[in-house]
Amino acid sequence: MKSPLALVLALSLTFSGICYGQQTSNKPDREQWFMDMGFGMFIHWSMDSQAGAVISHSMAGASDDYLERFINELPATFNPKKFDPEEWAILAKLAGMKYVVFTSKHHSGFCMWDTKTSDFNIMNTAYNRDIMKEVLDAFRKQGIAVGLYFSPEDFHYFYKNNIPVGRLQNTLHYPAKNQGLMAHDKAQLKELLTNYGKIDIFFFDGPEEGLKEYAWQLQPDLVVTRGQMQTPEQNLPDKPIPGPWEACFTMGTDWQYKPTNDPHKSGTEIINMLIEIRAKGGNLLLNIGPKPDGEIQIEQEALLREVALWNLVNQEGIHNIRAWEITKEGDIWFTKDKAKNTIYAFIPAGTEWKYGDRKEFVFKTLAGNDQTKVSILGYASELVEYRPGYDSKIYTSNTSIGLVISAVNGHRLYTNNQWPNPVVLKIENVKYKPPVNAEGKKSSIDGAK
Repeated sequence: MKSPLALVLALSLTFSGICYGQQTSNKPDREQWFMDMGFGMFIHWSMDSQAGAVISHSMAGASDDYLERFINELPATFNPKKFDPEEWAILAKLAGMKYVVFTSKHHSGFCMWDTKTSDFNIMNTAYNRDIMKEVLDAFRKQGIAVGLYFSPEDFHYFYKNNIPVGRLQNTLHYPAKNQGLMAHDKAQLKELLTNYGKIDIFFFDGPEEGLKEYAWQLQPDLVVTRGQMQTPEQNLPDKPIPGPWEACFTMGTDWQYKPTNDPHKSGTEIINMLIEIRAKGGNLLLNIGPKPDGEIQIEQEALLREVALWNLVNQEGIHNIRAWEITKEGDIWFTKDKAKNTIYAFIPAGTEWKYGDRKEFVFKTLAGNDQTKVSILGYASELVEYRPGYDSKIYTSNTSIGLVISAVNGHRLYTNNQWPNPVVLKIENVKYKPPVNAEGKKSSIDGAK
């Protein structure tokens, strides 16, 4: 029978996510830190980008002669002479991205770092430099938290060990059921989590059993995303998800560089997606697929620069926030400052609220008071360029039907005044007001949790 002291110790370890010395979850304070950041850059890049193929998956079910060419020929010609990770990191910072997740090893098993566990790695290419280290160093220099994507499955390992190459279609694809694969993965995790400084985030794309616990053993402050929290891919939940979660999206139709047949989202679609995800309490991990020469393709750079301009104006409404009592009223999304009674309302603009126009809003679920203050992020509401004497002040009124706000969209961001992206109202000292129907009874409203 355990002593009272031993029982207390065991209980305390269990509640902190650690049981008998083994950490079994992310630390709560680190999850809160993760939720604060809100927006990250995903980078899918490997040596098969040269062929413009889906990253790694072309190996699954392929013939032996294809696998031989993939493994032996592609590394020999991978030489990204235009690779400049500092440019990537600066662009990410401008866009408001607070963390990066880089593909250290995708399913192919090709390692983008200087590893001693496999000869299938970046040091055995024409480039012959530790790309992953350079990426981590560049993003850290910009104050961006660093994370790694890691596939526990390893097609190169499967091929070398006469295991059919595929995804989770064979018992031996699972590290927990394949001692050799488990040892291989742990050796790689040890390199990643001991040779490259503090890693903030880890994304296990595959069976993580036995591996995430080892990762926490090496770095207890690590935030494990996929493998520990919900990470929907290319889709959004209908309602907020409790606790931390992360939505992973491409800008085009593929994760790695796809030179053909790849229509991209618009900047407005990406910004609206970021707003919706934050309103629902999640993080957006937005992917880029660098070209084989190391440059970010121009379509994706242009989109990130559009997001960067929006972020330059509106970043306050995206970071260090939480989901509000309701996600939206009509087509207006809400976020809330995590520490104050401050709400951010994201108003569709473009043709719906043109530059220089005044518009009135009635927020049925917001109750103001004498201390309520309303402003537009990035705009002083004092003048509209080239319009002398134009009244651009903000007017507010707390009424029985809700908080009424009258404001002018007057921030000039494009020469032609055709800025299409949302304007953000900052509403301070406000409370939630449950909506009521004509009979004075509480009623539901679009966007309620």
